[in-house]
Amino acid sequence: MTQGHTITVDESERHVRVVRGGQVLAETDRPLVLRETGCPDRYYIPAEDVRLDLLTPSETHTVCPFKGTASYWSLPDAPDLVWAYPDPKPGVAQIKDHFCFYDVDVS
Repeated sequence: MTQGHTITVDESERHVRVVRGGQVLAETDRPLVLRETGCPDRYYIPAEDVRLDLLTPSETHTVCPFKGTASYWSLPDAPDLVWAYPDPKPGVAQIKDHFCFYDVDVS
């Protein structure tokens, strides 16, 4: 990490549920929480707990100098709602095979 920029990834036992349009897109009791300087906490959900059958891969890719290249998935009414790092940088290797959503409910 660069000076003053930190990222931590920790296991969490919080219940994370993602619902859009009344449909559950993901639900887990084993998310990872990623904390990054200057960003809100983000919950990364294991692939097995995400309804990938409801999501469509997007052409969008973004590059984070700290995490790597992100791929995105969409719903018909919500482009690029979900992202993941298929080959994350070593410092955040735990987020491989996990998906992150813009809007989640945490209990």
